[in-house]
Amino acid sequence: MDKFDELKTVWHSAKTDSLPTSHALLQEIKKFRNQRLQKKWLVIACSCFLAGLMMGVLVIIDFKLPSTYIGGSLIALSSLLLAYTNIRSLKRFMDLQDGSNLEFVSFIEQTRQNQIYYYKKTQARVMVLCLVGLLVYLYEPFLRYPSFAILLYSLSSICLLVVWFWLRPRYFKKDSEKLDAILRVLENISKQLK
Repeated sequence: MDKFDELKTVWHSAKTDSLPTSHALLQEIKKFRNQRLQKKWLVIACSCFLAGLMMGVLVIIDFKLPSTYIGGSLIALSSLLLAYTNIRSLKRFMDLQDGSNLEFVSFIEQTRQNQIYYYKKTQARVMVLCLVGLLVYLYEPFLRYPSFAILLYSLSSICLLVVWFWLRPRYFKKDSEKLDAILRVLENISKQLK
């Protein structure tokens, strides 16, 4: 009976004020899942639209140089590659159900690993493919209108540099911080339960 009293004392003395309730935790998991699904569907829809638009432009407009067709095809291919990557990861989020804290912690850790791989490998490949496609696609207007094309190349280069060096790291850091915050809360709960 002495051990039971000790356990009861420890149980009642544990400070759980900083821990979320189970209902709040389930709401956070559902919110996380729904936000990720929305983002993935939006990326899939936009990239498929861009690929379709690019292919439509290549079919409708009669370009003189094959470089324009090659560049447009590379842009469409990069868009389809982005859609394919997000479709693959969409399944993981759709399969995410209410489960134990440890299952969700492992899901978040896997999401972090996927995020790092996407940032370092996939996103870089897609952006390089799109950049090469854009530069090759704009070659024909460069030959026809050199002064206009210099402006077009400059604006395109500035836009891509801003995306590569400012926007891309910013979103990666923001998503990493969200994952870290969720992971800290879940690990804190898991430690309390041990």
